[in-house]
Amino acid sequence: MDKQRDFVLRTIEERGVKFVRLWFTDVIGTLKSVALAPAEVEGAFAEGLGFDGSAIEGLTRTHESDLLAHPDPSTFQTLPWRGEIDPTGRMFCDITTPDGEPAVADPRYVLKRALAKAADRGFTFYTHPEIEFYLLKSSQYGEKGPEPVDTAGYFDNVPGGTAHDFRRRSVRMLEDLGISVEFSHHEGGPGQNEIDLRYADALATADNIQTFRTVIKEVAIEQGVYATFMPKPLSGQPGSGMHTHMSLFEGDVNAFYEAGAEYQLSPIGRRFIAGLLRHSAEIAAVTNQFVNSYKRIWGGDEAPSYITWGHNNRSALIRVPLYKPNKGQSSRVEHRGIDSAANPYLAYALLLAAGLKGIEEEYELPTEAEDNVWALSDAERRALGYKPLPASLDHAVRTMEDSELVAETLGEQVFNYVLANKRREWQEYRAQVTPYELKSNLEAL
Repeated sequence: MDKQRDFVLRTIEERGVKFVRLWFTDVIGTLKSVALAPAEVEGAFAEGLGFDGSAIEGLTRTHESDLLAHPDPSTFQTLPWRGEIDPTGRMFCDITTPDGEPAVADPRYVLKRALAKAADRGFTFYTHPEIEFYLLKSSQYGEKGPEPVDTAGYFDNVPGGTAHDFRRRSVRMLEDLGISVEFSHHEGGPGQNEIDLRYADALATADNIQTFRTVIKEVAIEQGVYATFMPKPLSGQPGSGMHTHMSLFEGDVNAFYEAGAEYQLSPIGRRFIAGLLRHSAEIAAVTNQFVNSYKRIWGGDEAPSYITWGHNNRSALIRVPLYKPNKGQSSRVEHRGIDSAANPYLAYALLLAAGLKGIEEEYELPTEAEDNVWALSDAERRALGYKPLPASLDHAVRTMEDSELVAETLGEQVFNYVLANKRREWQEYRAQVTPYELKSNLEAL
């Protein structure tokens, strides 16, 4: 740690860094930032930076508001969009109370706690997200709704199109920040794009996702367009998911791999999937945390609506991707339900906890879904035992209320705050009179 701190201080001096931003995340997943002068960084390493935690969504109660942000020197990077004018660095922070205890409502700590539990069982948790988002001409919209920057579709090549330059610039910036990108392409919706980040341990991935969102927003501003991670911004078009590939390693060995087994999937891998399935409804208020999230889940266009798993079945919630011959280390499972607006720290903590529960309790993996789940009738799905994901945020919150797994993984304070925040969001949504109701009822009734 001292070596890392020395490296950061030396880099700040050598590169003429003028500001250092300290980043952390509130319970909903909004990035928070405070800028330090370079001379203050050494003191922040030694003592942390004090702030009023009660002013941050869900971070602490008013009577215990004093908190400290401790920069993690291993996360230091210079921000490429600031250029050579006033070079700016950033570090993610761990949040503590004044007596040095981790702040129980710090989402980064929630994930660290879940990863420590996995480590006690000999596992390291790796994740690889495929992040979708829309590029719009503006954040403003008229009667027709938001206007995408193009009318292209999946994998389309658009000569001279906004999205090409946008993705190229974004990928270069991410690489400059030390975030490796595997793929980037146009997605199925007009103006919709996808960028896939390379495998990393889950904490690094969650930090990378928060950085990714900031990079995408900054590049959009630079290019005169608007980027949104809203789960379903356009009616009748695909929503934006954050499909996440997951694997557990025991040392250098992929614990999901077993040569000769069906789909090369080990008992540990099968039980992990069983855990994801059994607990998917009760964690949905975190993996799909907004009213709008359920428009994506129940709006068609390849978003999973039912709690099923399958091999290469894109209608399933959990997919076991095609095995790559002689590449046992690549064995993984893909969760297709999580959307691009999730708080990655809390979502990954819960996905890991659900999978570990399946391993610990030796859950039996149900029969896989071989059919297109969307094409089946309700009666057929019931006969096959395919249960639906929550139909709305209200349904998801009521399911989560009774979950021991979520309460234990998030901790009492975060658990109660998420429930209170989401109940409030649902109440506000339910109280509205929507354009749909006015169009359907105003003249007719």
